[in-house]
Amino acid sequence: MSASVIPDSGPPAAPPRRPSFLRSITLELVALLIFVAIFNLFAGIGAALNETGLIILGLLMAVTPALLWLLIFYRLDRAEPEPKRLVAGVYLTGLLLAAALHLPIFGVIFDTQSWLGAYWWSQLLGNILVVGMVAAAIIYGAVRVVVFDNPEFDERLDGVIYAVAAGLGVATVSNFVYVLQHGGVDLNIGSIRVVVDTLGYASMAGVLGYFIGQARFEKTPLVYLPGGVLLAATLTGLYFFLIERTGAGSFGGDLWRDLLLGVFLTLVMMGAVAWLVRRANEETARVAQLSASGDSWEAKPATDEGGAA
Repeated sequence: MSASVIPDSGPPAAPPRRPSFLRSITLELVALLIFVAIFNLFAGIGAALNETGLIILGLLMAVTPALLWLLIFYRLDRAEPEPKRLVAGVYLTGLLLAAALHLPIFGVIFDTQSWLGAYWWSQLLGNILVVGMVAAAIIYGAVRVVVFDNPEFDERLDGVIYAVAAGLGVATVSNFVYVLQHGGVDLNIGSIRVVVDTLGYASMAGVLGYFIGQARFEKTPLVYLPGGVLLAATLTGLYFFLIERTGAGSFGGDLWRDLLLGVFLTLVMMGAVAWLVRRANEETARVAQLSASGDSWEAKPATDEGGAA
């Protein structure tokens, strides 16, 4: 008589290890600094171009930081990468929403150019309540419409990935508008401007993405997501307020001071996001252990933002 062999059901295999969040952010910042250095080294090329050439080069320059961010954040999630079509879809949705709303909101309804920079308090409130709120609403709307209900949105970190993609769409439009309004840009000034804008929108989108990821899988209060949108708007407004008030006015003086301040503020914000993501990953691992022990876990229905799974 042969003995029956009972398979050993040991602990579940550990998920593939992700690259360090902060290491990925550091790599992104280094890449952006190299981008700025290259354009400053070859700034003389702009003198040989006409206005059309400057606009074309400026538009290419405007989109490059966003593409770098997307590549780095996609690498961050390589253990279980999101479908490229969804990441691209969120980015393009954020871009199209920002492009469609920019003129009606900033040029007609609020006419920000006529009052935003008049006083320090109008600059602060305008950056938070107009610039920040519009950007945060677009980011949330893009993620909500394109991917929130999708089964591929299957862990909390995905909220950060998709929100940053949407934020990069907003940053791309901001950079396009800057290039077109100036009829092209000087390569040294323009490269720093587009990087500073990209850092601001992407890092604040990461904060909102954490809230979106938590709301997707956790029972959260009704005010949780609106609170996340408001926090992201406030951080966006404070970021640009500090850049405009303490950096070189209109990016026309000490350009590198603007850039270094933007890098510092990004590190502060992304450091906070890194801590939140680590907490979320720990929670995901705990839930996976519960599921392996027989407890069930499913994402809560997407139609009920405050309900539990």
